[in-house]
Amino acid sequence: QVQLVESGGGLEHAGGSLRLSCTTSGIVFSEYTMGWYRQTPENQRELVASIGGGGGTNYAASVKGRFTISRDNARNTVYLQMDNLKPEDTAVYFCKARKTWDTLTYWGQGTQVTVSS
Repeated sequence: QVQLVESGGGLEHAGGSLRLSCTTSGIVFSEYTMGWYRQTPENQRELVASIGGGGGTNYAASVKGRFTISRDNARNTVYLQMDNLKPEDTAVYFCKARKTWDTLTYWGQGTQVTVSS
């Protein structure tokens, strides 16, 4: 059974930092491109950042320079370090695993991030 479990969300002031973690089980982690997405109160789900099995990264323009995605293949875990948070970063953050060169996809349950001004 595949599981993606997010943690690390919470309430933070603008300018602060949070670190999200997503620990997976039931997949060969290194074969998956991992991504963080967020869903706004308007129900738009957008890509925040992604990282391939080889470590290549991609970021949304709105978070570039503030957020850092990383992965630990030995721990089957992907991280999102979020610095200089802004109120507009408030959303539910989801972890996604997509098998590289495939369409097989899994999602986590999401973790709430709230940034106060």
